[in-house]
Amino acid sequence: MLFRLVTPKFTCFVWALSLVLFVHQAIAIESLTTQPQHNVAKVLFTNVLKPVDEYQAKDYLNTIDINESKNLYFASFLSEPLSDSLSDLMPDWPAEKVVSQGNYQFSFLVDKQLVYTENLNLGAGTTKQKSQDVVLFKPFYSVKNEDSWGRFLWMRFMHFGGEDALTEGQHQLSIEIRPYLKLAEIKTGKLLAKGDLTIKVTKPKVSEQQIAVQRIQANSGWTVSKQPFNQDKIKALNKRIAQNDFKRISSIVVIKEGELLIEEYFNGADRKSLHDPRSVGKSVASSMLGIAIEEGYIDSINQPLADFYDFKNFKNNSSTKTKVSLKDLVTMSSNFDGNDSDPQSLGNEDKMYPTNDWVKFALDLPMFEKAQRKDWRYFTAGVVVLGDVIHQSVPQGLEHYAHEKLFKPLGIETYQWQYTPQKVANTAGGLQLRALDFAKYGQLYKNKGVWHGKQILPKEWVDASLGKQVQRGASVAQGHYGYLFWNDDLVLNDKVYEVAYASGNGGNKIFIFKDIPYVIVITATAYNTQYAHKQVNQMMKNYILPAILEQ
Repeated sequence: MLFRLVTPKFTCFVWALSLVLFVHQAIAIESLTTQPQHNVAKVLFTNVLKPVDEYQAKDYLNTIDINESKNLYFASFLSEPLSDSLSDLMPDWPAEKVVSQGNYQFSFLVDKQLVYTENLNLGAGTTKQKSQDVVLFKPFYSVKNEDSWGRFLWMRFMHFGGEDALTEGQHQLSIEIRPYLKLAEIKTGKLLAKGDLTIKVTKPKVSEQQIAVQRIQANSGWTVSKQPFNQDKIKALNKRIAQNDFKRISSIVVIKEGELLIEEYFNGADRKSLHDPRSVGKSVASSMLGIAIEEGYIDSINQPLADFYDFKNFKNNSSTKTKVSLKDLVTMSSNFDGNDSDPQSLGNEDKMYPTNDWVKFALDLPMFEKAQRKDWRYFTAGVVVLGDVIHQSVPQGLEHYAHEKLFKPLGIETYQWQYTPQKVANTAGGLQLRALDFAKYGQLYKNKGVWHGKQILPKEWVDASLGKQVQRGASVAQGHYGYLFWNDDLVLNDKVYEVAYASGNGGNKIFIFKDIPYVIVITATAYNTQYAHKQVNQMMKNYILPAILEQ
């Protein structure tokens, strides 16, 4: 997505503001040393946004309490447009080329230690802005929640080191801005701007009750484990959740050897709460496909979509499309032009939801005709098609079939589907269950498909689903994907633990470990944030796994 550095209605405001800030910057911000070969601009900070004629020196910040402030904007008034700085790096390149291949690099230092560096996405800012603008004015955070690369830059800084560096107390935050070009290796230019801000961090006061390990109440439906775990680690985790270091966490459930070891709720959730784990629901589509194949309602995982749809009724018909199999959909390797990680992709899920027929949206898409069959792309619309195939193949449709074949045998009585425009249970995600019931689902897979002595899922299907069907990128280090389950290695103290997991927007996870006897459920509501999945990884690595493995 392209972001404007200065919106039209603020153009005059910002240029006028630049003059005012220039006059006041010596008062507002302590002077910085200027390198002899060029001018280094100042990065200024403010927490107010108001008409330019109302600004006073007091509006510019030397110090801010990051926990109390609702707004933080930065402003920098550069001596030349970005294109000129980029041309200094590659003088022989035309202006159009350097602008297309370059942007600003931001470095965040806390107490003079480099914490985070980011080369802004090449699409952050238009060609015109890169070529003409000398004013950078963006929110790091604000009550308005502007659609701005500045906000997302701050989020990434905070959750890729900033949160840990800004401990309780007082710190100096320094920001440095440079130009960069994306060549075979990143080429960085001269320092363009620098600014310092004293940040005060005051953590919320928390009670002993908030920190304490929560006692497992009766009537959970599980046998309560008597196995020990490191309660100090869980208390430390609870404190960070209460202090909002780990944000919008709603539940944590740990199952050990089929017994309930830890059950905790936060931020207003409790045992009865239905959690919306978004794409965790995709994994349920995989379960239902496995059961439908086992019972003969679908021939095999290799069955082509052409057995279920007449592609003459859809756009972009091709031999490649007619050969797409159910396995291609369930492993996210179908070669449809659909990639949820690419906002420009024709099949991005955000383009699907406004349409009145999601299946038609998916089947109308063109194909990557020359791409390898095993190229992995996260493709939600393909899972909607998979759900529709199951719905039309099983008795009384997908929702009834899932109740009879999965939820009822697991003793799951309270749940809520979302639906497609055609009123079919939505396999894209959004299936809501209680945290303990998500744990049942995870334990079913840990048990190789067996629940209370009954084979609910075929063992072979479970093994294939949790296994390494396709590689998620060019490198093995990028992990693998099974049948609508992720597969990664989690490293703790030089030990590698293979784990398959269902995963959803907001930081929702059902972890199923291969070689250790644990199922771990984490539910959260940090939807559409940069930190959602990273904070769960930190919780697992720094607190939950050490608590249960290093007693």
